[in-house]
Amino acid sequence: MSAPTNNTHGVRVQVRGLKKSFGSVEVLHGIDLDIERGEVFVVMGPSGSGKTMLLKHIIGLEAPDAGEILLEGESIHAPGVMDKYRLAMVFQSSALLNSLSVGENVGLYLTEHQLKPPDEIKRVVAEKLELVGLEGLEERLPSELSGGMKKRVAIARALVIEPQLILYDEPTSELDPLIAVTIAEEILKLKRRIGVTSIVVTHDRDLAFGVADRMAIIAEGKILFVGTPAAVKKAPHPLIQKFLTAEFNQNNQTKPL
Repeated sequence: MSAPTNNTHGVRVQVRGLKKSFGSVEVLHGIDLDIERGEVFVVMGPSGSGKTMLLKHIIGLEAPDAGEILLEGESIHAPGVMDKYRLAMVFQSSALLNSLSVGENVGLYLTEHQLKPPDEIKRVVAEKLELVGLEGLEERLPSELSGGMKKRVAIARALVIEPQLILYDEPTSELDPLIAVTIAEEILKLKRRIGVTSIVVTHDRDLAFGVADRMAIIAEGKILFVGTPAAVKKAPHPLIQKFLTAEFNQNNQTKPL
């Protein structure tokens, strides 16, 4: 990731023919996707469907067996391309360092790379914490935070680099429904404020249909359907309908796919 700048517009992401296997197990079966600048794109599917593996390929944590990922038409594996764009990932576990304070966690990238003087880092950290509704909590330790607050700290940490693309891996996992709504609001707020492109991997139906401009349904490493939330609800594919109707139990409470 390169140094932050004031350019915060989102980037276009294209996935072309992406394949990945581990031994005899094929995890991704020739994935093709187009994600437009500034949109919230949701990838939804059951556990083991390949959605997190897709996310790891997009940010460059995994190398494909075949196919490619393009940012603004350039392959991320071409020399220097990843240095041209600012990408950030919010991990399912939040991945905060327990030995550091909230402020130190949020400013870690700037501190480690000596990109700004200490006073400026403090200002940036305070600004990003305010964006996610956690102003004044710089001195708290991660152990003193709720699960939802940890997720928002992780988002603030991602914002420090002024990203053009944020990837969220199951951002509402293990959160109660009210806190999950807060995370959804943060994702939408960032789209409005900084125009970042967001890719959200989830099995949370409420989150998916609440934030998506468009969404892809994935199962067994294959994309079944891509479209708006309204189009997904009407998709004739029987497996998609099974996914959606299985979301509700007899008490009409949501359950993960």
